[in-house]
Amino acid sequence: MNRLRTRLPGWSFLGLLLLAFAAQAADPARPNFIVLIGEGQGWSSLSAPMDDRIAESRSLLVRTPNLDRIAREGMRFTRFHAASPRCTPTRAALLTGRSPAALRMTFVSEGGGDGDAKGGLRTRLLPAESTTELPRSVTTLAKRLKTSGYRTAHFGKWHLGRTDPAAHGFDESTGPTSNGGPDNVSNPNPKQAFRSADLGVDFITRAVREHQPFYLQIAQYAGRSALDVLPETLERVRARAAGRNPVETAAAAVAEDADNSYGRILATLESLGVLESTFVIYTTDHGAPGRNPPFSGGKGMVSEGGLRVPLLIRGPGVSAGTFARTFTTSVDLFPTVAELAGVDPGSREGLEGGSLVPLLRAGGSGEVRRAREDWLVHVPHYDKDPLGPASALIHGDLKLVRIYETGERRLHDLATDPSERVNLARDRPEVVDDLDRRLTEALASAKAALPRVNGNADPKASADTLPGERRGLREGRPGRNDRRKAKEERP
Repeated sequence: MNRLRTRLPGWSFLGLLLLAFAAQAADPARPNFIVLIGEGQGWSSLSAPMDDRIAESRSLLVRTPNLDRIAREGMRFTRFHAASPRCTPTRAALLTGRSPAALRMTFVSEGGGDGDAKGGLRTRLLPAESTTELPRSVTTLAKRLKTSGYRTAHFGKWHLGRTDPAAHGFDESTGPTSNGGPDNVSNPNPKQAFRSADLGVDFITRAVREHQPFYLQIAQYAGRSALDVLPETLERVRARAAGRNPVETAAAAVAEDADNSYGRILATLESLGVLESTFVIYTTDHGAPGRNPPFSGGKGMVSEGGLRVPLLIRGPGVSAGTFARTFTTSVDLFPTVAELAGVDPGSREGLEGGSLVPLLRAGGSGEVRRAREDWLVHVPHYDKDPLGPASALIHGDLKLVRIYETGERRLHDLATDPSERVNLARDRPEVVDDLDRRLTEALASAKAALPRVNGNADPKASADTLPGERRGLREGRPGRNDRRKAKEERP
């Protein structure tokens, strides 16, 4: 395998000094932004703890020194939730500040994902219609920043349809890539992890040279095999992974390759003198496949294991080593970046998120003001969750889950039972009724698409007999249809 190396443009020492001076003289009201998006990396998947009160909030296998540095020098958000337990919906929410339900982007394939509506599996419900194409009419964060003088770029996994990212406000990108990356292969990593970093280094360098504030988004591809990682990285992880299964070991190595690529970005910011005028944000698209301790469940599930992910923010005015314990979610990043950049977020255009700036400026204390008090998680599809199509409403520390096949409501207190092992619905019926009403109102407000009764249902084909992996819904690896679509998407 060819070894990938970063090559900074051939700046002389004097040239770097001049660039650093120019950066220091830049307008502090126009900070730069780098958003790093991991792939399926859960809340406890970094070597830095996400909550200093919980021992299980860090990994004992993965080593992420560069993300740990961002955490150490910035703020960790202990109650950050991905907008969805799936990739495409969360990426759309992050970029638009709108929920997957409102965007009707609630799954990773068109039409709901399981084939029922086309005469396939005879499940009890027909899943809600869903699109994977980010509407051009929706204002993105990149569009908002670009019109305000920012240079914008996206490198890495796009997975928001076949439209080129340029139509959504990005000056530069690697195109409308899906799971196979720009080369449309089964194992885009490790090549793409380091290529995205190289492109990011070049983009940052040119933006600084031309005295332009910038927004750079780098998104990782999935990887859970030895083919997805540099051999030397895999060997390092194997040396300390005694007793671990090969998939878990390979996934840890992929995470370390990604972390090494982030180190290149941080080193470039430092060398050009713009690290202290740049906000560096790290999060992921959903919980880890399989397990996301200490929570139950993982990717594809409305349980906390599918939703709880890291959020780290380092930047001007953010106190080092701080923790924010307020509930936050993916849609909050749009208004946060907009406010920090001095840009009108356009709240009249359906923005559902709230700015995290009050928390960043107060050491993690404070509240986040959103259009709605509650947060809706909407997965009206058959996927990896044995519950089948479901929605959840988070209201303070309480979480109500509505299961569409059976009509059952489950109630959990996340403050005392983050693993969601105890169903309080029978003991607190008045709370269930109130939260269920709020859930109905949230779905109506979002104009969410709902699953429908299937008149041709096979009673045996219920949610617990249809695990998503068995039906080929593997987001991390392109199947035949994924490869065909990715080929059509290539520019």
